[in-house]
Amino acid sequence: MLRLAHVTSKSVFNRASIAAVARMYSSVPSEESFVGMSFGLTEEQKSIQDLTRKFTLEEIIPVAAEHDRTGKYPMEIVKKAWELGLVNTHIEAKYGGSDLKVLDSAIISEELAFGCSGIQTAIEANNLAEAPLVVAGNDAQKKKYLGRMTEAPLVASYGVTEPGAGSDVAGLRTSAVKKGNAWVLNGQKMWITNAGHANWFFVLARTDANASTGKGFTGFIVDADTPGIQVGRKEINMGQRASDTRGVTFEDVVVPEENVLGSVGQGFKIAMNAFDITRPLVASGAVGLARRAMEEATKYSLERKTMGTHIFNHQAVSFMLADMAIGIESARMMVYASAYMRDNGQKNTWRASIAKVLASEVANKSAADAVQIFGGNGFNTEYPVEKLMRDAKIFQIYEGTSQIQRLIISRGLADMVKSGSEALGGF
Repeated sequence: MLRLAHVTSKSVFNRASIAAVARMYSSVPSEESFVGMSFGLTEEQKSIQDLTRKFTLEEIIPVAAEHDRTGKYPMEIVKKAWELGLVNTHIEAKYGGSDLKVLDSAIISEELAFGCSGIQTAIEANNLAEAPLVVAGNDAQKKKYLGRMTEAPLVASYGVTEPGAGSDVAGLRTSAVKKGNAWVLNGQKMWITNAGHANWFFVLARTDANASTGKGFTGFIVDADTPGIQVGRKEINMGQRASDTRGVTFEDVVVPEENVLGSVGQGFKIAMNAFDITRPLVASGAVGLARRAMEEATKYSLERKTMGTHIFNHQAVSFMLADMAIGIESARMMVYASAYMRDNGQKNTWRASIAKVLASEVANKSAADAVQIFGGNGFNTEYPVEKLMRDAKIFQIYEGTSQIQRLIISRGLADMVKSGSEALGGF
């Protein structure tokens, strides 16, 4: 991963890496500087935001429509992002990573998704695959699998969803049976991002058919070139077509004992803990898409005229734009709050779910309203907003549907009452 020695100002980003930017500032506030609630970014975070914004403007936006039309995997963009340190952001410095926080990564995700959420998903999928190792991997596993991600522009995949089980994790049928000093995996995964290009997979498999969901599954790290793995065709999806999504079949795939993640029976817990890291990042991607919709619609409304005036001057239009801003700013605050909690060792599951469902619905409404503001032009592929509308839908589905998020949120409320909380939610 490229590391330049020094970055002197916001104008000198060119190919400066995130690692170089991070060294300029302390990511941990001193006791003197930590005075409570703050809604401002640190100088480091502003630099990361500027760097990613410039990268998106120069490298992603010019080619986003082409990748949407062709479905071509954006490997060249992934490589460039990797060179800048915009990929694998959670990996610790001792394994060659940038060691960024979840909030730092959320800033990156929003900017990348502003350019193309399909390309952002291709990049962000690495963080999802790596998150189980971040939370439960031992030193040897991290050195081997996270370390290699910092040595070359590789991608990895998170393999949990199956053809008959997405939200219903208890229904997963992929199994792992212990034979000697190894495990043998059999089963099929579906809708696996980056599967056609993955160097390795995180795979959740049932290891005890009689145990509860919380104890019946185990996580495995599986090299993609292991015999018995069959990767299916690239699925042609409604949106985010730059992202590579496929089915993966495991037929008598032998995995060594050393690739068991954590301990046997703890796979479900590990997979769910990984979402505490990644759901704020998915939500930040939705915020980025929504912001793009708002900016495109606002600019268009100040150019397009009807009835002798710019359509922005029609209250029906301006109020739609105002609603976009209300939703986007609110969703971003929830993203930042949930990310900040995770960075500071606080349990963030409840707020991460709020961030995810709120941001995904804001993205869908903002994109739909942008198409409406563009009118007939919005329905045409020559304009960017129809792509945003197609891309937005998946935010309500992957990494936990909006219905699953509401289940987590509502159960959280009940738990607060049962535990005798003085107030529900808040700080």
